[in-house]
Amino acid sequence: MHAAGLAAPAGTPRLRKWPSKRRVPVSQPGMADPHQFFDDTSSAPSRGYGAQPSSGGLGYPSPSSPPEAAFLADPMSNMAMAYGSSLAAHGKELVDKNIDRFIPVTKLKYYFAVDTVYVGKKLGLLFFPYLHQDWEVQYQQDTPVAPRFDINAPDLYIPAMAFITYILVAGLALGTQDRFSPDLLGLQASSALAWLTLEVVAILLSLYLVTVNTDLTTIDLVAFLGYKYVGMIGGVLMGLLFGKIGYYLVLGWCCVSIFVFMIRTLRLKILAQAAAEGVPVRGARNQLRMYLTMAVAAAQPLLMYWLTFHLVR
Repeated sequence: MHAAGLAAPAGTPRLRKWPSKRRVPVSQPGMADPHQFFDDTSSAPSRGYGAQPSSGGLGYPSPSSPPEAAFLADPMSNMAMAYGSSLAAHGKELVDKNIDRFIPVTKLKYYFAVDTVYVGKKLGLLFFPYLHQDWEVQYQQDTPVAPRFDINAPDLYIPAMAFITYILVAGLALGTQDRFSPDLLGLQASSALAWLTLEVVAILLSLYLVTVNTDLTTIDLVAFLGYKYVGMIGGVLMGLLFGKIGYYLVLGWCCVSIFVFMIRTLRLKILAQAAAEGVPVRGARNQLRMYLTMAVAAAQPLLMYWLTFHLVR
C-alpha cells in the first residue's frame, strides 16, 4: 500500500500533536526523592560526621559525657587515685631516706665539686709533689671543704676521667700495633678495674687488722688509688711518640711522683694521731701503720708498669 492511501479524507479535522511532557512527582517536605538512591546529608547537621546523635531518635543512643569525665566523677575512681598518689609519695620518701645506704649521693657530690683551676693545680701536684709543702686538708666546722677550695682534698673527677682516658689511649696503642679488638680493650678495662678493687679490699682489710682509727673512707681510697692513671696516660703517650725510651723516662718520673704523693698524703690519714701530736711514736702498732703506708705507696708504681708495659713496643 502507498502512503497516499493512508491520508485522512478531506474535511476531517486534523489533530495537532504536542510534545509530551514528563511529570516529575513533587516530593513532599520531609520525604525523600523517590529517584534518589542515597539521602543528602550535607544540609543535615544532625547527621554529619562528628555530630552527636539526637536524643530519642530511632536507633540512636542518647548523648553521654566523655569517658574521662565519667571516670573522674566516679567516687571509687577518686579514692583509687588518691590512694595511688599517697602510695607513690610514700615510696619516694622511703627511697630518698634509704638510698644513702647503698649509694652515698651526697658524698659523691662532694668529690665532684671541682673547677678548672683545681684540676690544673691537682695535675701539677701529681707530677711535681716535691714542690708542695702544706699537705693538711682544710676543715670548716668539722667538715672538709670542697675540693675546689683545697688542693689537698681528694676528688673523683680526675680519677674517673683519667681511667676513661687510659682505656682510650690503650685502644689507640693497640690500634697502632694492629692488635686492636673490642675483646682485648674490654679485657684491658676489666683488668684495671679488678686491680683497683683488689687494692681497695686489701687496704680496708689491712686497716681492720691493724685496728687503725682513721677518717679515711672507701671513696677516699678510690680517689687516691685512681690518681695513678694520670701517670700511666703520660707514659703510654710518650711511648707512642718516642718509643720505649720516652715511655720509661716519663713513666719512671710519674712512678716516683705518685710514690711521694701517696706517702705524704696517706701518712696524715693513717698516722693521724701521731701527726696531730707532732711527736714520733715508736710503738709496734704505729710501725705497722707506717709499713702499711709504705706498702700502699710502693704498690702504685708496680701497678702502673704492669698495666702499661704491653702497650708500648
